[in-house]
Amino acid sequence: MESSSDEEKKINGHHQQQQGGGEEEEGNTPNKKKKGGFITMPFIIANESFEKVASYGLTANMIIYLMKDYKMSLAKGQNVLFLWSAASNFLPLVGAFVADSYLGRYLTIGIGSIISLLGITLLWLTTIIPHTKPPPCNPLSTPNNCKSPTSGQYAFLWFALLLMSIGAGGVRPCSQAFGADQVDQRENPKNRRVLETFFNWYYACACLSVVIALTVIVYIQDHLGWRIGFGIPVILMFLSGLAFFLASPFYVINKVKKSLFTSLAQVAVAAFRNRKMALPPQGSSVQYYMNKDSTITVPSDRLRCLNKACIIQDPNQDIGPDGLTKNPWKLCTVEEVEELKSLIRVLPIWSTGVIMSLHTNLGSFGLLQARTMDRHLGPNFELPAASFGTFMIIVIILWIPIYDRVLLPIASKIRGKPAHLGVKLRMGIGLFCAFMAMLVSGIVEHIRRRRAINEGFINNGEGVINMSAFWLILSHVFSGLSEVFNGIGQTEFYYSEMPKSMSSLATSLFGVGMAVASLLGSVILNLVDDITKKRGKDSWVSSNVNKGHYDYYYWLIAVICFLNILYFVFCSWVYGPVEERKKKVVDEEELAMLRSTSQHQKAVVKEDFIGVSKLN
Repeated sequence: MESSSDEEKKINGHHQQQQGGGEEEEGNTPNKKKKGGFITMPFIIANESFEKVASYGLTANMIIYLMKDYKMSLAKGQNVLFLWSAASNFLPLVGAFVADSYLGRYLTIGIGSIISLLGITLLWLTTIIPHTKPPPCNPLSTPNNCKSPTSGQYAFLWFALLLMSIGAGGVRPCSQAFGADQVDQRENPKNRRVLETFFNWYYACACLSVVIALTVIVYIQDHLGWRIGFGIPVILMFLSGLAFFLASPFYVINKVKKSLFTSLAQVAVAAFRNRKMALPPQGSSVQYYMNKDSTITVPSDRLRCLNKACIIQDPNQDIGPDGLTKNPWKLCTVEEVEELKSLIRVLPIWSTGVIMSLHTNLGSFGLLQARTMDRHLGPNFELPAASFGTFMIIVIILWIPIYDRVLLPIASKIRGKPAHLGVKLRMGIGLFCAFMAMLVSGIVEHIRRRRAINEGFINNGEGVINMSAFWLILSHVFSGLSEVFNGIGQTEFYYSEMPKSMSSLATSLFGVGMAVASLLGSVILNLVDDITKKRGKDSWVSSNVNKGHYDYYYWLIAVICFLNILYFVFCSWVYGPVEERKKKVVDEEELAMLRSTSQHQKAVVKEDFIGVSKLN
């Protein structure tokens, strides 16, 4: 018959599954304390910024390159770009799972940078090696001599684009989370403010990178040719990887504890297999399977049906002599259950971000509007119609330092204590700004269309009316503010509310939401087009901007955005105050810190940790 101490060893023995024992973690703790911090930020942000400049700089003019050099039709070229964009948007989710489950964020970023460099290099080689694309020809004078790309040439092109998407899938979801790992010290009462500062500056640098890509790189391609225009992104991608690897000795590198995907699947399967088990009354004495020294001893009351996955029914039957579960598909730890709960719980709020991103997919509408309006700045300079979209990014770049370095310090002095807008409040403000962007866009378009008709341009969708295009800036300002408040707020919310073992997945959720929003926006656009053009009427989204009703379409999206605000309020209410999130899943570093302190210090650290969770 086993003693009670042996039984306790079984129940708490699952900590042996963690990679590296307690003694190794304690020995590494002092070294970890010396690493990380803001000294690593320039290298991490440089890695992400150079990668964005390189990739976005290639994307902007790619359709021209495909049509001229690969002799593709507009439809075929657009199809290539759509598939490439879809892969680049969804592969970061795969990269997040790989990083959190197998390789870790450091290796995933490093390998992703190398793969991206290889892909961009192969694409650059298509501008140098003649046999990688069809021979040059003049389609106007000798159309019969223009040859389509061969299967090998297509394969070479697709292989280059695929490598770039795979590389982006490794860098983009992990870079932000890896940077946050360097400054995230959840025992620090000021940790919440430090994280907010990091996320703000990181987002600003990313936006600045896109602006540079869409201006400088595109200008070089237009004026100096494809060889130089594609060669510079190769250099930038090389500098991206170099910057990241140079700071390797200074990084905090968190170990991968387990396969995240397998862990989530095991909890779902275990809860289903134990579905007939009666849940014990709250406060009753029940044995839960947990990691030794875990700060989470009891699963939360939310989504209680999943708690069945971590209840020990019979220690002799469920746990082996080594203290490990005999069947992880039937019994999981409390921490694993809480991880799945955290993902499920943020999904409703994540869906509100998908709806918010709908309004960012209407850039082509604004382009057609701007082409029919007066875009002159002075008598001799006319702003290109496609440049109006940069006003949204400029707002983001300007607002972040103003908010972070001016408004918050002033508010703190007025209040006499640190001022801070809660993350869910900022997300709600962003949703309201998205609604205002669509409302203002509809009003401006209604006035523009009425003037165009009065001036006789009903059948001329390209006629320039007597109205300044700079009225369009107001909607871009609201769009920029929506991205600042909701975009940054979403990422910060996911990172703070989900366990650190899921950080890469958390920071990739916003990008996945944008990808889903693009598909949803396409569905809405097609439905509106099909419905409104019945009975011989002009579609709301007609190619002739004056015959269409873009104002009605804007207001339709505004109504959806307004309903989304109400939906967000409901989701926030169901989620509950973030301050109640006390039972966070801690990582190995926090566990090592707890084990290396005295009993009194343990209580203080744990109390501080709960206090930080309240702030989050």
